[in-house]
Amino acid sequence: MLYLAEVQKQKGGLLSGSGKTELKLLACQRTDQNWSTVSEEVIAAEDASKLNDGALVLVELNPNRQVQRIQEAGRPLVNILQNFSRQLEKFKLKEDEIDQWKQSLTFQAQELNRREMDMEVRSEQLQNMEEELQQLEQQKQEVDTSRQEIEQLKTEVERNRLELEGAWEHLRGEQRRLEERQADFKQGTVLDEEQSRVMSELLDRLSSRVPPTETVREHLHLAFEFVEKQQATLNPHWQKLEEQKTAIAQQQEEVERLSQTFSDRQNALQEAQNTLVQQTAQLQINTADLTSKQEYARIIKEQLRNAEELYQQIHSIAATSSDVVLGQQANVEALDKMPLEELQKIVQDLQHKLEIDATFVHDQEQELEYKQEAIEELQNKLSQASDQDHINLELELTDEKDLYQMLNSSLVGQRRNMLQHQKFLKQHQAVLLRRQGHTVVEEEEGNKVNLEPVLLQIETQRQQYSQEIQKLEREIDQICSGVELNQGMIDNQTHDLDEKRQELKAIEENLLSLRRTTAECCGRVNLYQEALQPIQDSLDGLRQKLQGIAESLDKFQETGDHQVQAIAQLRHTLQGLMPQPELLAS
Repeated sequence: MLYLAEVQKQKGGLLSGSGKTELKLLACQRTDQNWSTVSEEVIAAEDASKLNDGALVLVELNPNRQVQRIQEAGRPLVNILQNFSRQLEKFKLKEDEIDQWKQSLTFQAQELNRREMDMEVRSEQLQNMEEELQQLEQQKQEVDTSRQEIEQLKTEVERNRLELEGAWEHLRGEQRRLEERQADFKQGTVLDEEQSRVMSELLDRLSSRVPPTETVREHLHLAFEFVEKQQATLNPHWQKLEEQKTAIAQQQEEVERLSQTFSDRQNALQEAQNTLVQQTAQLQINTADLTSKQEYARIIKEQLRNAEELYQQIHSIAATSSDVVLGQQANVEALDKMPLEELQKIVQDLQHKLEIDATFVHDQEQELEYKQEAIEELQNKLSQASDQDHINLELELTDEKDLYQMLNSSLVGQRRNMLQHQKFLKQHQAVLLRRQGHTVVEEEEGNKVNLEPVLLQIETQRQQYSQEIQKLEREIDQICSGVELNQGMIDNQTHDLDEKRQELKAIEENLLSLRRTTAECCGRVNLYQEALQPIQDSLDGLRQKLQGIAESLDKFQETGDHQVQAIAQLRHTLQGLMPQPELLAS
């Protein structure tokens, strides 16, 4: 089982090896992505003696709590934190997506509720309109019935008027005859008894032909009351119609205001799109510049890698060839003058240091083998993985390859240093053996080639390449920062642009809905007015006809009064034309 542990060293001699190295267990790996804390257990681990005190390591224990393998925890912890960061980013993206879906569903639910309420209000309005139309139909039928009654009344009045005009013509004739008789009377003529009787009968008949107007006036008054009643019924409908017209005017003002808002938001959206296009173009320029810088840095790194390979090859040649002199050389003259015990102590220290280096290199080489096995295992899993696990396995494989490359690069220098220490130790051992009386084959110095100047030149080039790479990396970091800033701004503006599009779409839908509602209201108002106007016109025409009948009835009443006065005068005149009883007696 894999544990995260801390190296703890007890104080001891520098080379005596009396110091004790222990591992303090901190956490345990349950699954690939799951770690849990453990009780602070301490186990002995002499394999960790080459590590610094307080260093964090990953240690693998068998069921007997014995150490099987130890590796530094720096890179794996970085990988774990990177995976954790990726998971957090994925969770954040999922949460943002869920929030967007929630907002979208909430907006759709609100829109559906609003439309359902609009449909209910419209349904109630249509029902009220149908009821009002039914009432108006009944009122129209009543008005038509009243119109028929008024037409009948008008016919009767006209017939009475004609009879009255006939009687009036007859009266004028009788009046003319009476005037003739008066003229005869003035000449001394007197009506006889028979003529007086005939004239009296005519006057009585004429008086009886004057029709009464009280009944007609009563019917006319009832007709006026009916008309006013119908008008009182229509007035609320006209008032409601005016209110609806006012509401439509307000809706039209709201439509104009919303149209202006829509136009302004549309212009703002267009400006934002233009700005986004400009920033996208700038991002492309920066990205192209970054790509060129990265390519140039790759070339410089390739040259640096070639220089390092050449440097390593020269060191390898120097380590395997006796004709090449390289690196640190032993001062043979000083070693010859040095006390023998001191020289033996130096040789022992060099041997001990070389053993430490060899052990560390061996451990690193085993770690490289483990990493290679892990890479091969991941490659096998990747070839058989599903689409869902493919991305995670690729990321894990990339991390393992990066870690393998880093360990391999560090191991190259460690091997080189070990070879140099080994050669330096051989020089000391040769001097020691010679001073102890052993026969040592001396190497000829004249035929040896010193490659140190070549290495210095290569090292100079490596430093130049390193400086150039550092300069390029700083520039690349600056460009990357600018690209990330531009990308962040573009992402924010894209998000804002999406929100503005959604807002513009919502405004457009509200505008279309308001226009549709206004058009429907205008249609209802027009239909309402078309239903009310004929009834109002009929009622106004009926009122005018009733007023005409009333005026005719007043004239008729005035004519009848004149007729009665004329008959009374004629009767009085006739009495004067009749013979006196005294004259008849004489």
